[in-house]
Amino acid sequence: MQRQEPAAGTLYLVGTPIGHLGDLSPRARDLLAAVDVIACEDTRHSGQLLSGLAARGRRLSFHQHNIRTRLPQLMELLAEPLSLAVISDAGLPGISDPGEELVAEARRRGHEVICIPGPCAATTALVSSGLPSDRFCFEGFLPAKGRERRERVARIAGESRTSVIYEAPHRLLTLLEELEQHCGAERPLQVARELTKRHEQQVGPSVGAALEHFRQTTPQGECTVVLGGAPIAVDPEPDDTELKQRLQIKIQAGSSASEAARQLAAETGLPKRRLYTLLHQEGSQAD
Repeated sequence: MQRQEPAAGTLYLVGTPIGHLGDLSPRARDLLAAVDVIACEDTRHSGQLLSGLAARGRRLSFHQHNIRTRLPQLMELLAEPLSLAVISDAGLPGISDPGEELVAEARRRGHEVICIPGPCAATTALVSSGLPSDRFCFEGFLPAKGRERRERVARIAGESRTSVIYEAPHRLLTLLEELEQHCGAERPLQVARELTKRHEQQVGPSVGAALEHFRQTTPQGECTVVLGGAPIAVDPEPDDTELKQRLQIKIQAGSSASEAARQLAAETGLPKRRLYTLLHQEGSQAD
């Protein structure tokens, strides 16, 4: 049996559309229409959506510039207890916005936190990119400039997992140029812009191709960059001569032939049987 929503003293993270209004779920609609208080990244922007839902809750702004003063107020409302929903301008709150701190504080004070799932630009761009999605890193917005940005870009370039980066249109060319410098023009990449909107676009399939495109076409709309991971360096497999030497060193240190083969198999990933056979070829005494 489903619980009654919204519940007093509960914080709800509600995913809202990143473009197409049809992506707002029925559960999110019902919750936003009935919740006591709605914390919005921008009350004017969110007001258009909430007015269409006939939402009756009190609306409060909650963004990175007022988090220190607003956070205690929101905790007081939960303690009354009132039901509280938090929404961002688009997507799932708590990702690259102050919702993260709100959730942490609510949990610290013992309030229940429930997520009403919804659209997210990061996962939407990732799964539509064609790049590996079984393991990935979310980087969000990078520092705008300086050493911290250079260090972050360098670390991302060396990451073997797919990376997802948010970037403003006026900084996209700079990011692509930095990635070309660190990753090379052929590194797989897709730039997703205007996701779920009429002019949705995916630009790739490489850093160089995306850079060429946006040098000719001015970037518009928030962009989500999906960068393929760095190739994993594979150490060359040691030859038989080296393997025999390493086995003999272990035996001279006191290991039996079988134990030496087992140890070296664990170190190299090679089959124990093969290593044990090398010892016989050397005329070493096995167990």
